[in-house]
Amino acid sequence: MTKHKPRIGVALGSGSARGWAHIGVLRALAELGVQADIIAGCSVGAIVGAAYAAGNLDLLEQEVLSFNKLDLVRFFDLNPSLNGFVHRERLQQFFNSYVCPTEQTFEQLPYKFASVATYLGSGREMWFTEGRVADGIMASISLPGLFAPFAYQDQWLVDGGLVNPVPVSLCRALGADIVIAVNLNGAIARRHFQAQPPSVEQATDVPVVAETDTAKRALSQVAASLRDYSAALFTPNRPMPTPNLIEAIAGSINIMQDKITRSRMAGDPPEILLTPKLSDIGLLEFYRAQEAITAGREVVQRLSLEIETTLNT
Repeated sequence: MTKHKPRIGVALGSGSARGWAHIGVLRALAELGVQADIIAGCSVGAIVGAAYAAGNLDLLEQEVLSFNKLDLVRFFDLNPSLNGFVHRERLQQFFNSYVCPTEQTFEQLPYKFASVATYLGSGREMWFTEGRVADGIMASISLPGLFAPFAYQDQWLVDGGLVNPVPVSLCRALGADIVIAVNLNGAIARRHFQAQPPSVEQATDVPVVAETDTAKRALSQVAASLRDYSAALFTPNRPMPTPNLIEAIAGSINIMQDKITRSRMAGDPPEILLTPKLSDIGLLEFYRAQEAITAGREVVQRLSLEIETTLNT
């Protein structure tokens, strides 16, 4: 009797700038002869997964390797309204050029791909398996605090990492027999959050928003934090500042996502779990793509024997 060839699914997890490691993972798997039949992506994993499924991973890799600090800043609106801090139109242009065309649908992709988002009203998962891929990406990456919620079919959607940061279950639902999961938050970033306390001359009080203050005032403080962060990127020899509100929001969500991931994997573990060493890469340091991609390659190389054994069993 002919042995059934298992369908391989790859679950690409959330993790902000660390997500470029997914490119290295997919490259290294291909070098081992491992071809993903199914890709499920969450947040930044949805970006890389969509590029892979559309046949545009080369384009995306070349572009992110050219990223510098200025490229990071241009995606943010430093004078935001109540609608968020990310310049959604510029991001959509980036996706159209380097991930997949705006009107391309899931059904048209050469490989089976899906993304996960979260219903803001109920907290339930939303799986994108049909319709425009661009909608599935934008919903999946809508991190609260940075993005406005994404409107889709009379519902508000936010980042899928709030409920399913490493979508192993989505891979299985799409028919995967073996799931390779990539958890980017297994080693929570420490570099930004272990800085020496400022001197007395440098110390400043953290502004506290009173209950009677308006949301507009709170947002202006977040915007100021984002401007400070952007300015720090271009100041030579200046150490990274104490985590501001933007970093605190992203960092807190990533910690939460790691806990959710561990809990979900306890009940539905992948056959292979990859955890790249990314703790030194800050959550918004998208310009450090080479380091992240290298880390993705290295984790596959370290576990190559386990991967080959599992797939051939």
